[in-house]
Amino acid sequence: MGIRKASLYSHFESKQAILDALVEEVLGQYETHSIFAQKDWEKDAGSVPLTPDAAVRMIREQLGYILHDPYISRARKMLVIGQFRNPDLAKLQTKQNYSDVMGYFTGLVQQMIRQGVLALDDPEIMAAQLCLPISVWIDLCDREPEREAEAMELVERHIRQFFSLYQR
Repeated sequence: MGIRKASLYSHFESKQAILDALVEEVLGQYETHSIFAQKDWEKDAGSVPLTPDAAVRMIREQLGYILHDPYISRARKMLVIGQFRNPDLAKLQTKQNYSDVMGYFTGLVQQMIRQGVLALDDPEIMAAQLCLPISVWIDLCDREPEREAEAMELVERHIRQFFSLYQR
């Protein structure tokens, strides 16, 4: 990077202080930019996708942002690596890449059920069926970016199959 170790330590007391500053920055960016942290389906019920095509468009747009925003991408990769070395990063990884994602998709599915788009069933299980495979394809794209087109095709087919199973 071109930064000398001595320069870093003149601004930070320790490695832990550097890590704490990075985590604080990642959290701030996440809270500001993440659709998963900000979405309130009760307030935004009008933005619920009512058709498979609308759901595919919405999720593909979200994935484009998640995969290509350099800050979000780097932060996600840092958390994946850091979660095994630091319990605070592990908690943050769980929050950002599981709890908030499941909350977002559970809220989405609940609204789709309320609006008569999807059949009544367990919204949390339906949300898991919808979003967790997509998380695996995001991980694949992080490891093998050349497979993004393949992953996006799988995402689209997956969403359409979800609708074929649950759409009213």
